[in-house]
Amino acid sequence: MVDFIDIKEQDNIIELKGIHQSYDGEKSYIIQDLDFLVQDKPNKGQFVVILGMSGAGKSTILRYIAGLQNPTKGEVLIRGKQISDADRVSMVFQQYSSLPWMTVLENVALGLKYRKVSKAEREQRALEMIKLVGLEGHEHKYAQYPSLSGGQLQRVAIARSLLSNPDILLMDEPFGALDIRTRLQMQDLLLSIWKKFHSTIIFVTHDISEAVYLADDIYIMKYAPSKFVEHIHIDLPENRTRLTKRDPKYIELVHKVEDAMIRISEENFEDISI
Repeated sequence: MVDFIDIKEQDNIIELKGIHQSYDGEKSYIIQDLDFLVQDKPNKGQFVVILGMSGAGKSTILRYIAGLQNPTKGEVLIRGKQISDADRVSMVFQQYSSLPWMTVLENVALGLKYRKVSKAEREQRALEMIKLVGLEGHEHKYAQYPSLSGGQLQRVAIARSLLSNPDILLMDEPFGALDIRTRLQMQDLLLSIWKKFHSTIIFVTHDISEAVYLADDIYIMKYAPSKFVEHIHIDLPENRTRLTKRDPKYIELVHKVEDAMIRISEENFEDISI
């Protein structure tokens, strides 16, 4: 069983309680009895990574938190309350999600526009965020390929999400389509943003080495039906660099997570075969 930390006496920023998901009128469930709780850590934030085989429901969990999908049964709470339109959480997808007929500046400021923030204020704040993610000088380009590279388009999405809600950032395999050099750069950029904003980041990936490099905590899902079955705390220094990946402790943790993934997949296969 997954080992969740007892935090009943503390505030929670995200909580999923008794989640069930069915797509056939509750004749069967692809997610069943799922609980997920993320503690609020003011002035620190945390980086949570979700791992699991394809089809385990990792992206579905993010859609619940973002308010893009409701479970068949159960509750999804943000700071103890059900999600409202005013509190929707931004999400960065693997596919580039910028609006190509808008400039970088317009894309990044979009969330503030819907909140009726004045044009002068939203553009000022958007420009600050554009500079932070390394896109200064590109603000008046259209947010589309080939005007911008894949990595730059993901920077646009991250900047837009952070400006809309810097407290919670949901990321669904955001670096999966990037080349290795750009992917490594984006990992380091994300860590620097996390330290600056003290955000709570929920990050889905299939890359175990990436998960260990970024995470405070890793939660692993099984499927048929899906639920969290393992929690691994990543005991590495907060200030991580490329040298961290040469550290024996990092290598040991990668092997530990890899072993857990293999064991869970084998147990899952045996259950399905039966």
